[in-house]
Amino acid sequence: MKRVPKNMLISVVDDDESVRSGTASLLRSAGYVAETFSSAEEFLNSGDHHRFACVVADIQMPGMSGIELANRLGHDEPPTPVILVTARTEHEVHAKAAASNAAFLLRKPFAADRLLQCLQSVMS
Repeated sequence: MKRVPKNMLISVVDDDESVRSGTASLLRSAGYVAETFSSAEEFLNSGDHHRFACVVADIQMPGMSGIELANRLGHDEPPTPVILVTARTEHEVHAKAAASNAAFLLRKPFAADRLLQCLQSVMS
């Protein structure tokens, strides 16, 4: 298996396959290496989640939410930055996301350049 520099490896966690594959394609076109997971549990059970430079995760998924994942990864040493994405508009959801350990919250549909700006910010 080809070794990828940690600063280029991004995880995309979303239960919607089209969002997952579209986001991964965007990241790859920008020069990142993206691995996809259909749930937070699948991501956490995949092995060494510390190898990722950043996680892009949907907030609302069956099982563990993206907010719960952000909180968990934020307590790791060193913490893994998380960018949360959501189509939800409720203030309560946004407040919980803001209170989590997430670095950014993007509203779906988000602009490609905005996601890339967020990634550059968390990895600089």
